This record gives sequence, structure tokens and C-alpha cells, in this order.
Amino acid sequence: MKPLVIPPAAQRDDKAIQMLSAWIAEHGQHCTIKVGLWQDNGRDEAPAWGIFLADTIRHIANALQEQYGQPASDTISAIMESLHDELSDPTSDAKGSFSHGHG
Repeated sequence: MKPLVIPPAAQRDDKAIQMLSAWIAEHGQHCTIKVGLWQDNGRDEAPAWGIFLADTIRHIANALQEQYGQPASDTISAIMESLHDELSDPTSDAKGSFSHGHG
């Protein structure tokens, strides 16, 4: 197993919440997802996840720019195109189950 480091801000903040963890294992993607945080606080869950995922895409684009010199705008465009294609015509099924009750 090769877990990523916890960001320093998350280590410093006693109220930090891990929202998503994704792994590639046994030839597939496996995730744990904190569903309900926004809904439980009076916000629509789906649009809030859209904002969260958009921020995540920007972080990926910035990391690829820093690491490999790829323009962030090109990376965002490529991710958006791939995301649209994958949602429209999935290369594999999303399998698994949702377990209620987060720590």
C-alpha cells in the first residue's frame, strides 16, 4: 500500500474532514466517500460535490503544470473532455456498495 500524505492544513485543523479517498486495487477503482456533509447542513449535495470536484480538477491541473510543465488550462480541458466521454460511455461499471455511518 502506498497512501498519500495528509495535507499540512488538514493536520493543523481539528475540524478537517476527509471527503474522498480513491485507490486503484485488484484491477479497479475503490473509493470511500463522505456523503451527506452538505445535505446535513442545509445545502444541495450534488451541486456541492460539483464544486468540490471542480476544485479537485484545478488541483490536479496545477500539480501537472508544476511537475511536467503542462499548461493548467490544457489539462482542465483534457480532463473535462475525458470526464464527459466517460460519463456518457463508461469504459467500466462503478461497482460496490454504500456503507452508512462515517467515522
